[in-house]
Amino acid sequence: MTLPADMNAIVIARPGGPEELELQRYPLPACRDGEMLIRIAAAGVNGPDLAQRRGHYDPPPDASPLPGLEVAGEIAALGQGVAGWQQGDRVMALTNGGGYAEYVAVPAGQVLLVPDNWTLREAAALPETWFTVTQTLVMRAGLEPGMTVLVHGAAGGIGGAAIQIATILGASAIAVVSSPAKADYARRLGAIATIDYTREDIVARALALTGGTGVDRVLDIIGGLMAERNIAASARGGHIVQVSTLDGASASISLRAIMAKQLTLSGSTLRPQTPATKAAIADRIHADLLPALSRPGFVKSAVTSFPLEAAAQAHRAMEARSHVGKIVLETAFGAER
Repeated sequence: MTLPADMNAIVIARPGGPEELELQRYPLPACRDGEMLIRIAAAGVNGPDLAQRRGHYDPPPDASPLPGLEVAGEIAALGQGVAGWQQGDRVMALTNGGGYAEYVAVPAGQVLLVPDNWTLREAAALPETWFTVTQTLVMRAGLEPGMTVLVHGAAGGIGGAAIQIATILGASAIAVVSSPAKADYARRLGAIATIDYTREDIVARALALTGGTGVDRVLDIIGGLMAERNIAASARGGHIVQVSTLDGASASISLRAIMAKQLTLSGSTLRPQTPATKAAIADRIHADLLPALSRPGFVKSAVTSFPLEAAAQAHRAMEARSHVGKIVLETAFGAER
């Protein structure tokens, strides 16, 4: 296919609010060895995009300066050394940046085929959150069948992915939410129980749901005061995974409680991981999780779509923290699909 010299892309004019996201013409990214060029149908909106816009999450030196860490679309070109793919394949990918655009170059190891019964808009909402949860909760925290997982922010992207992944792997997710509507959504995704933190004691409820032993794993995006509650709600030998700090990057915790319960507290960010690590996560998703997405009855995440040029509006919706599921930006190409 004939490729254009430039494309529409969302540029961060300067660090600040959503109004600093501007639609501009931007050079088409080069497709280097080991990469593929994807014509983007839709790009997911995630917390790190908001942090980058505010000036708090700089991209790695060799990454695109454009925001956008996950996309779905069709392969437009293949770099040297890329085998097993062809132009026109429907793919979803974890990017190293550059997703808020019409084209992006991505290392081939970070790309997955879109299931046949998924739209590209639906697929664009998957990679960043599923890579994050697979790396932290599955590969690092060793999630196993039969375990219980306390999932904070359960109606959002990360939380929803954690519920679905835990369910696929035979674990039981307890969803922490803020409203009955979000509780209903979490149960549809597979949560065995919900805790409404606006009117229930998280620790007391988690202990009651586990017969007093506590939860085996915690996936937390909140931080701050929640850290102490996570420790109290954890079972002996439990593992708390910190993947974001929406309500505070600092916490006062009891080291003695961690010692007494033999707990592990780990944290991670996805973007700085090496290409080899990201490829290993993709392999794990492909082998253990992707087949479940095509099963009859699998419940997909809720997706709210905005046009690419309405990126500022999408960021405002993300910051409001009232949405359910994921938010994506759709290109003109995606709107045609």
